[in-house]
Amino acid sequence: MLRRHPQIYMPDVKETWYFSPELRSIEKRRRASRPETLEQYLSLFAAARPDQRLGENSPAYLMSEKAARRIHDAQPDARIIAILREPASFLRSFHLQCLRNHVETEKNFGRAIALEPARRRGEHVPPNSQRPHELLYSDHIRYVDQLRRYHEVFPRARVLVLIYEEFRRENEQTVRDVLRFLDVDDSVSVESIEANPSYNVRLPQLHELVRSAYMGRGPVSRPAKALVNALTTRRLRHNVLRVTQQRVLYGEPPSADEEVMLELRRRFRGEVVALSKYLDRDLVSLWGYDGID
Repeated sequence: MLRRHPQIYMPDVKETWYFSPELRSIEKRRRASRPETLEQYLSLFAAARPDQRLGENSPAYLMSEKAARRIHDAQPDARIIAILREPASFLRSFHLQCLRNHVETEKNFGRAIALEPARRRGEHVPPNSQRPHELLYSDHIRYVDQLRRYHEVFPRARVLVLIYEEFRRENEQTVRDVLRFLDVDDSVSVESIEANPSYNVRLPQLHELVRSAYMGRGPVSRPAKALVNALTTRRLRHNVLRVTQQRVLYGEPPSADEEVMLELRRRFRGEVVALSKYLDRDLVSLWGYDGID
């Protein structure tokens, strides 16, 4: 939505991971579109006009222990926007994303969460997982620690913390608040966009085969991709992949296991209480943790 604002320029590359290289997978490092040097990173914004604000989005910057300092060193006047979601709901959605990205192989959410202690010891890690650190689920919602790293290097006025549920409920107003925070015209027309909807991978093996062929991974898929690229346009290939995913590979996400969700909320209630105090906001009530012992 920000990319559509005339005073804002964001590159086509989603999640550059530039300031969190320690969290990038081997796969991401190999992609030419992912910048490795400052010169490459700045080249992503070469088409921007002098009057535009420059920005990018990489959720890994919250989890990274060093990204805040690196961003400050590169641009001390940067403005940071963080979106936080109720922990149990976030982890359930993130688990589906990990399945889709072949980081995770355990389809049962509760069992995947239970594997975390073993995975910290290097056990039960999927052999082809590109980013095994992402399977340490609880590390993703250490919200106070994540925000504190930014507040240590940036003034609080430069760090805008949004709550995902409010963003969903009051979408247009939240976006206008963001535009004011970025000091750009907040009166322009804002069109809501549904991005990254949750879905279930119906056929994991077929999904991996299609994905490998599309990305050109493996001794068989690389020449196959080269041939397909020679015979088709990029838009056609993208449209075929999208239709295949929507009609064959993906389905509606399974219903949440309420016992697992309740157990997670009990587990992370302390984090929500600490975040409420840190932000001076009653997230305990907003996220429904006031009735959880």
